[in-house]
Amino acid sequence: MSAVDEALTRLYPSRTWGEPDDAEALALRGGAAALAELPEVLASLADELASELRAATFVRFGGEDEPCDYVYVLCLGRAPCILQVRDHEVPVPQEWQPGETITEQYLRLCVSHRAPMAALQQVTLAAKLEGDSLVVRELPRAGVYDAPLLSRMQRAVAILPAYGLLHLDFGDIAGPPDGFSSGVWPELYAVKTGGVSAPAIANYLFFPQPATMVSTAYAEVARAGSSHSARAADVGRGALGSGGGVRLRS
Repeated sequence: MSAVDEALTRLYPSRTWGEPDDAEALALRGGAAALAELPEVLASLADELASELRAATFVRFGGEDEPCDYVYVLCLGRAPCILQVRDHEVPVPQEWQPGETITEQYLRLCVSHRAPMAALQQVTLAAKLEGDSLVVRELPRAGVYDAPLLSRMQRAVAILPAYGLLHLDFGDIAGPPDGFSSGVWPELYAVKTGGVSAPAIANYLFFPQPATMVSTAYAEVARAGSSHSARAADVGRGALGSGGGVRLRS
């Protein structure tokens, strides 16, 4: 964890969540040019993950308050998948029936903007048609636990060094860092987490929300064969990104 400790010390000289040193973040990330190339790097990484893991992969850029981007790997499910419908305007498949819940399992790779680090989580996406709306819930876990995903996780971890990324095990970044102040984090998230009062290391390096926080997206529905697709109408915390690409492999 020495690399994490060093990064936190450089990124947060005040040792307070919400007060990062942007100049240090840029330096850790290799400068402005390297950060500008990150979308291309993510696209290449998604392509290689798709090929090596023989799975569909999807790039999703983080929101304005998320200093990270994501690569999703579809592990249990099939295309067209929930993520394509939610994020990429793919029509709802005809076989999805009203009242039926469709569930899929993903690996979610988080790539930090503040340091050359990445971490993997297991994520469930659950979609349910309710009238003319599609409700999509994203349920992340604090790590990767299920056997069908573990072997793919191990292969994904082996690929990351070639992209200059240090893999962090979520078990090592799930707790708060020693000697740091929570800042305004409890005011923003403590009520939503059932009383968790301090941000985890992951919240300093990747995203502000708790690692297992459930998000919900609501979208108007158009079926496959229509000229329209599902479009978000109301989005829960962290439910949708700001764009992204799709990498598909059979």
